[in-house]
Amino acid sequence: MKINNTKELGQMIRRRRKELGYTQGFLSEFSGFSASFISNLENGKETAEIGKVMFLVSLLGFDMELRIRGE
Repeated sequence: MKINNTKELGQMIRRRRKELGYTQGFLSEFSGFSASFISNLENGKETAEIGKVMFLVSLLGFDMELRIRGE
C-alpha cells in the first residue's frame, strides 16, 4: 500500500495492531514505548520519532520499501 502521509501510516499501523489482537497497552509493554507514543503515531502526529516508527512497523510484521516514483 502506498503511504502518502502520517495519518495513513497511523491508520495502517492501528489496523494491523487490531488484526493481531494487540491493545495499545500490550504493544506499549512489549515494545517499551509509551502508550501515548503509540496513540500519537496511530493518530498521525507528525512529531513521531522515525526510529521508533520503523521498529514498531517491523514488530507488527511490515516491511518498508522506498522506491523512486515511476520505476
